[in-house]
Amino acid sequence: MSDGSSTDALVAILRSEIAGLAPGDRLPSSRDLIARHGVGPVTVSRAIAQLAAEGAVVTRPGSGTFVSVRRSRPDDRAPDTSWQTVALAGRAHVPDADPTGTASGGLDPSALPAGTISLAGGYLHENLQPTRALGAALARAARRPDAWRRAPVVGLAPLRAVLARQIGPDIGPEDVLVTGGGQGALSMLFRAIADAGSPVLVESPTYPGALAAARAAGLRPVPVPADADGLRPDLLAEAFAMTGARLLYCQPTFHNPTGAVLTPERRRQVVDVARAAGAFVIEDDFARHLGHGRPVPAPLVADDRDGTVVHVTSLTKPASPSLRIGAVVARGPVLGRLRGMREVDDFFVARPLQEAAVELLSTPAWDRHLRTLATALRERCGVLADALTERLPDWTPVRLPDGGLHLWLRLPEGSSDVAVADAARAHGVLVDAGRRYFPAEPSAAHLRVGFAAAAESAELAEGVRRLAVAVAPAVGR
Repeated sequence: MSDGSSTDALVAILRSEIAGLAPGDRLPSSRDLIARHGVGPVTVSRAIAQLAAEGAVVTRPGSGTFVSVRRSRPDDRAPDTSWQTVALAGRAHVPDADPTGTASGGLDPSALPAGTISLAGGYLHENLQPTRALGAALARAARRPDAWRRAPVVGLAPLRAVLARQIGPDIGPEDVLVTGGGQGALSMLFRAIADAGSPVLVESPTYPGALAAARAAGLRPVPVPADADGLRPDLLAEAFAMTGARLLYCQPTFHNPTGAVLTPERRRQVVDVARAAGAFVIEDDFARHLGHGRPVPAPLVADDRDGTVVHVTSLTKPASPSLRIGAVVARGPVLGRLRGMREVDDFFVARPLQEAAVELLSTPAWDRHLRTLATALRERCGVLADALTERLPDWTPVRLPDGGLHLWLRLPEGSSDVAVADAARAHGVLVDAGRRYFPAEPSAAHLRVGFAAAAESAELAEGVRRLAVAVAPAVGR
């Protein structure tokens, strides 16, 4: 009999014996197995090794071989992860991601049925992105001899200089920390500035990604009402006094989702109120490069010399969702804290991507792209607004924004935003239900309807037609 067949036979015998033993029981010694089964020591050694590899036994040098704790084979039962409910108890909960990607501001086309029209999400369609300029910038960056060296924690000096110039004349490269996009910057800021369990004041409504990041950091979002002119400073002062908050998150320019722009007088008042409360202001300036052709007001941080305002900007919105380059502008000890957190989180943003961003921002192609984009967004906004006025006149937008990617619609009394969004999806068009933009109870039913994710203007009109058909039974049309 060959060694292989002897080993297989002994393994089969031992498996049968193990089945009648309890976990922890000791198997006969090698000498006993040799005598009992008439095999050689090599066969015994190989059989024990095979059983150990299968997890049936464990060997302890000097003690012997023992039956291991039995585990069901993978196909014997469904996985049981119920133990995680106990292990995760008490930890901050972040809602599950939407498989389409709408919750994070973008859409994964592969997750959508063919023919679906997107009036949702927060990124540009591919035909609005500077694809050729991005490709050329990345190619030039890759040819640099130091392209794959480690990048500084704070970011490449040329990129910090370019970003500082874009933000304001009094901003220096030393005030800039490069981040992996705007969302990563918000996550870092919420964790760095406020203690878990403390309140953070936010506009109502506001960006759901900021709410998710704040809650993941253990913070409690507290709504502050806004109107057509943006955040209300009088209610902001009251909210600071009532909650003791030391942090405000706001979007002063082309607010998401409403499109509002904080008026010049309120811009000064918001910073003054926060400074008087000894609080930080996180200024999310995501839409600075998404204007529709009119002048864009200077950011809050441009007039703040005392470090009250912490500014967040990003290239993902005007360029591409995969250009994960953002920046934080901050002054004082908070910037040192952010640098330390960057070393803990991920060390630095990939150098080739930073080099590509420098190449992109330093060429005339970038300015041409922004001018072309402004025209395209203005035209698309008009097409969407006209289509809504024609087919759903009761859903006229709250305002026609001068920038951004969306219209904010208030639905007729008694409507359900979630029901409308579900019906729209069933008819092949995606819109964003408004309730997730509110940190507390919604003031009314709203929809956020975008004009940048569709392939062309004709799709916008067709999307509104489908939306009107989807809600026709509810509105009697």
